[in-house]
Parts: sequence; structure tokens; C-alpha cells
Amino acid sequence: MALRAVLFDVFGTLLDVHSVASRAESLFPGHGQHLSQIWRDKQIEYTRIRTLSNRYVPFTQVTEDALRWAGESLGLDIDKAAVGLLMHAYTQLAPFPDVVPALDRLRAADVTLGVLSNGDPGLLEDAMHGAQIGEYFDLLLSADAVHAYKTAAAVYELGPRNLNHPAAEILFVSSNGWDAIGAQWYGYVGFWVNRNGAPAERLHTQTATGSSLDAAADFFLRSNLT
Repeated sequence: MALRAVLFDVFGTLLDVHSVASRAESLFPGHGQHLSQIWRDKQIEYTRIRTLSNRYVPFTQVTEDALRWAGESLGLDIDKAAVGLLMHAYTQLAPFPDVVPALDRLRAADVTLGVLSNGDPGLLEDAMHGAQIGEYFDLLLSADAVHAYKTAAAVYELGPRNLNHPAAEILFVSSNGWDAIGAQWYGYVGFWVNRNGAPAERLHTQTATGSSLDAAADFFLRSNLT
């Protein structure tokens, strides 16, 4: 079955969530990278807990709560001003170097492109604008529409519902192995962008895998030639 469209995860896949580390380092010398990592881990943990417990709050709130916890865990004095600066930095995340070249290739092939993100609409639009990549996408799909987070089936359902293609005709691209697998469990063709050479998830499901977004573009374009 030919692939008709591509959906991308955003935070960690298109945008480098750890590009906030430089701002964190300027505020808390010697702690920037560690703060960034704990912040990200707690953010993902909170999305899962809230979805499992049906206690949804928008991703912006999850992100701020995770930041405050991360700061406290390191004994840092993250006051209101620091929170404001770091949350603003989260709207200005840098795209990975492989993003624009891959998107250019797909756009040149007239491929329908979208994102499917945990980010709430305001944060998502600000981040895409800040990274100057918003114009590449035909649609921005937010988990906020269903008040749950990935890997809830209701989130992945947003793709087929809005693209008017079955999930099996959509490539879902994520740098999180668990997200690519969750999408494939739902019915998408999953692609894991494994930039850091991480081991495969032990979830008894294999997805297409490559080390860059360019590999994902290759996979999509090649699949439509066979």
C-alpha cells in the first residue's frame, strides 16, 4: 500500500528539546545539561501519568510543572523569573540540522506533511514559528484535541481523521522509539529516527529505523517507487 502523507512528532524529533540547556546553563552554571535532561524525563513521565489517570492538563502546564520539579531535585532556586525565561526558551527550540533538508526533499515531491504532537496549540504554533519551519506543514495536530497524550490511541486517531487516509497509508516519524512503536500499534507505518544509536525498545515490535530525518525521507520516497 502506497504511503500518502507523513506525520512528525515535534519535540525531540524536529526540535531539539535540549537546546534549552544553554539558557539553563547561563542561569545555573554547571547545571544546564543536567537540568535539561531531568526536565525532559519528568515531562514525559507526567504526560503518561496524567493520561493513565485521566487527569489531563495542557502540555505547557506539564512542561512548567516538570521544570519546577527538576529544579527542586537539583536544589536550584528556580524563581518566577527563571521559570519565565526557561519556558520562553521552550518556544525557541532549535531544529535539528537534518530537519530542513529532509523537509525540502519531501516538499519538492509534493508530499502532504503534518505534525502530531503532545504540544498544546499555543506552544506548538510558537515553537514551529520560532524554529521557522511552520510553513512546511499542511496541518498541525495537537493531542490537546482529545485531552490525552501519546501513546493513547485517541491521539494517533487524529491523523487518519484529519488526513482522510487510513493509518496504514501514513508514515509516522518520531525520534522516540516508544512513540514510533505506539503509532505502529495503532496502525501507522512507524519510523524511528535513532540519532543517538540507542538500543531498540523491548516491546516486541519493529519499526523502520534510520539515524536521521533524511533516512525517513528516503524511506517514504522509496516506498512510493515500489
